[in-house]
Amino acid sequence: MIIVLKAQTTKKDETAVLQEIRRLGYKPHVMRGVARTVIGAIGDERSNKSLESLIAWSQVESVTPVQKRFKLVSREAHPPDSNIDVRGTVIGGRKVQVMAGPCSVESEKQLMATAEAVAKAGATILRGGAFKPRTSPYEFQGLGEKGLKLLAKARRETGLPVITELLSEDHTELIAEYADILQIGARNAQNFQLLIAAAKTGKPVLLKRGLSMKIEEWLLAGEYVLANGNRNLLFCERGIRTFETYTRNTLDLGAVPIVKNQSHLPVVVDPSQGGGRADLVSAFCKGAVAMGADALLIEVHPNPKEALSDSAQQLSLEAFGRLMEDLKPITAAVGRE
Repeated sequence: MIIVLKAQTTKKDETAVLQEIRRLGYKPHVMRGVARTVIGAIGDERSNKSLESLIAWSQVESVTPVQKRFKLVSREAHPPDSNIDVRGTVIGGRKVQVMAGPCSVESEKQLMATAEAVAKAGATILRGGAFKPRTSPYEFQGLGEKGLKLLAKARRETGLPVITELLSEDHTELIAEYADILQIGARNAQNFQLLIAAAKTGKPVLLKRGLSMKIEEWLLAGEYVLANGNRNLLFCERGIRTFETYTRNTLDLGAVPIVKNQSHLPVVVDPSQGGGRADLVSAFCKGAVAMGADALLIEVHPNPKEALSDSAQQLSLEAFGRLMEDLKPITAAVGRE
């Protein structure tokens, strides 16, 4: 930590700050300038109390962390890549995993047709929303527990693990009973109590980036999962809100190598939410794989025009099959499968 004292700080006040730094378990290094005194405090923030409380002292002008605020998700804490095992499907290894399925579970016929088709095309995890967060209260909100039971049936028949969204702490046990991965959506990315509840289930957690979330804020949100005893975390880039209106969101593919540089955890890209347009999904997927994404989260529907939610961004079964073939040379070119 770097502590800057205000101009004209007395020797007595400086000594008091130094004593407090030592009391909290740090070793101070004093650098006196012409107008101000700067103190470098060396110590392990994981085992000592934070020095940020010094900002309340009248003689202190600023307190700046030197180390990263996120600890457990960082490369410093765990230099090698972490792999997340989901019922034998490993995310973070050489193979780029594909999570595919409808935005919302609408019916048994719709879900089963999609699950069978995406499995045949090479998807390794089935996605589908049972509880849906919608902008309008009058839009389709999902089938709830019925949708979860249909996802479980699809898993039995196809062998695909299931990922679905957790919206509320009240639903935590119910979702964990049926799902293999708990998805925390963009609107809940900084709902810390929900993150803690999800972490405590022990199930893998996929954390989507918030609508206007800085990368550091995203990593710190992920820290809540690991800090509560769950090391099975996936970061998911799904586009952020910018001034651009041509697409629904602005997919930040640059976040993929940045997060992989800063963190040991796998990174997933959602190209469907990323642009909100089905015609962009293929290009976004190729770019994501080229940038180092460990998995893709793709919305697929038997008849997108009739979808009850997000119809504009869902691929048809045929388009998904073509995409899977188109991705093969891209994955091979970057040394992945």
